[in-house]
Amino acid sequence: MDRRRLETTFEEINKFGNTATGMNRLAYTREERDAVKFIEDLCIKEGFKTRTDACGNLIVRREGQDPELPVVACGSHVDTVYDGGKYDGVVGVLAGLEAIRSFNDNNIKTLHPVELIVFACEESSRFGVSTVGSRLSVGLLDIDSLSAMKDKNGISIHQAFTDCGLDVSLIDRCIRSKDEIKAFLEVHIEQGTHLEQKNLEIGVVTGIAAPTRLRIKIEGVAAHSGSTSMLNRKDALLGAAEIALLLEEAAKSESYQDTVGTVGVINIKPGAMNVIPGYAEIQVDIRGIHKESKEIVFNRLIEGAAEVGEKRGLKITWEITSHEDPVLTDKGIQDVIVSNCKTMGLSYTTMPSGGGHDAMNMARYYPTGMIFVPSKDGLSHNRDEYTPMKDIVNGAELLEKTLLDLAVQSTS
Repeated sequence: MDRRRLETTFEEINKFGNTATGMNRLAYTREERDAVKFIEDLCIKEGFKTRTDACGNLIVRREGQDPELPVVACGSHVDTVYDGGKYDGVVGVLAGLEAIRSFNDNNIKTLHPVELIVFACEESSRFGVSTVGSRLSVGLLDIDSLSAMKDKNGISIHQAFTDCGLDVSLIDRCIRSKDEIKAFLEVHIEQGTHLEQKNLEIGVVTGIAAPTRLRIKIEGVAAHSGSTSMLNRKDALLGAAEIALLLEEAAKSESYQDTVGTVGVINIKPGAMNVIPGYAEIQVDIRGIHKESKEIVFNRLIEGAAEVGEKRGLKITWEITSHEDPVLTDKGIQDVIVSNCKTMGLSYTTMPSGGGHDAMNMARYYPTGMIFVPSKDGLSHNRDEYTPMKDIVNGAELLEKTLLDLAVQSTS
C-alpha cells in the first residue's frame, strides 16, 4: 500500500472545511460536496466507475471478473460536526479508497465487484438526524420523514438537496436491493480509549449500540427560596437530580453488558437564584448493543421516576423522542478480520461500538463488519481528535486484505 499517497490524500481532503475552530464540513454544504467531488475525481483517474445517487451518496465501483455478482462494499462519510476533527469518517473513506487503488497498483483482479461508498449526512449536526445517506440506501427513511428537517438557519433539507443539484422526489431510487451487496465493511476511529489503554492496534467490532432517547418533564411548585421550609418544598430540580442518579445506578447494574445511560441536557424554570425550581426537563440517552439490557435500564428508570414523583409530590411525565434497536455485526466477517489480524501480526480485541455509524444501517440488511483504529485520548467530534498515520495504514491494509478475501481474488 502506498502510505505516502494515503497521507497526501488525507492532507488534501482536509483542506475542505478547515477553519480556525476546527473542521466545518457539514452535510450538503459546498465544503462537503467539494470534498466528495475530490474523492470522485481521484477515482475517475483510476478508471473506476462513479455515480451519485439521489440523496448524495457517492458510489465508486471497481469492476469484478463477474459483473453480475453482488458487490463487496466499504465506506464511511466525509461530513463533520460543527468544529469537528479531521479523522471521524474520513479515515474510513480513505482506507477504502487506498485499498482499491492498491488493487490497481498490483493488478489484482477480483471475482466480485468492489465498491467504495461515501455516505451523505452521517452526522446529525446540521439537520438533527444522523446517517441519512445510509438509511435511505436501505429504505429506513422516506420523503415524509425528511419534510420537517431544517438546520439552525431555517434551511430545509429539501432546499439543501436542491442547492446540491439533488432531487428529493427521487430518493426512493437510492434503495439498494437485498441481493445487490454481498458484504459491507467500515473502518473508523474508535472514538474511545479502549484500544489506546490496552495498547492494541485493531478493534474488531462485534455490535453497534443504538440509542433510546427520552425527555422527562418534572413539574413542582416554584416558591421563595428563603421563606419556604425544606419540609414543604416541591423542588423540580432535586427530583430531576434524583432521577439522573437512578439512571446512573440502573446503567451501572448493566455495565457488564456495555450498556450506558446519560443525562445530557437539563433545563429548569424559572431559573432564578432565589426561587425554588418549579419545572425541570431532562433529556436522557440510553444505549447499548443488547436490546434486553437497554430495556432493563429503561424500565428501571421509568419505575424509579414514578417513585420519585410520588415521594416528592411532583408530576412526572415522559416521552420517547427516538428509538433504535442495536445491531450485531456478522460473525463470519468478524472471523475473517480476526484471522487477518493474526496473519498480519496486528494486535486486536473484539469490542462493541458505543457510537452509531453507517455500518449499523447496512448491518440490518447485509453481512457487515467494522474495524476500529485507536483514537488519541478517546477524543472525537473535537478539533483535537487524532489517530497516528501508522494506525490508519494498519486499518487500511487490514481492510484491503479483508476485501480481497470477501471479493475473492481471481486467478484468471
